[in-house]
Amino acid sequence: MNFLERQLEDPVRFARLKRWGLIFLALTLVAEIVLPLIFGSHGHFSFEDFPGWGSIYGFVSCAVIIIVSKVIGKLWLMRREDHYES
Repeated sequence: MNFLERQLEDPVRFARLKRWGLIFLALTLVAEIVLPLIFGSHGHFSFEDFPGWGSIYGFVSCAVIIIVSKVIGKLWLMRREDHYES
């Protein structure tokens, strides 16, 4: 059993891993919002000055990549179940 399986199968370890993941996510979002207010932001476009823009853009981009890859897999890569029987 590898390290990740041990972490995910034990409920106490999984809760700890989830808690630290949420803490890291919250700190990232706070830093994304607070740091531009302290140091100022220098975006090329006006929407880049929106607090949390990098986090929102990264999340939406990741979700789009996942959705598009699933659609490509379903429509183009998958074969019918009886593909090799005929």
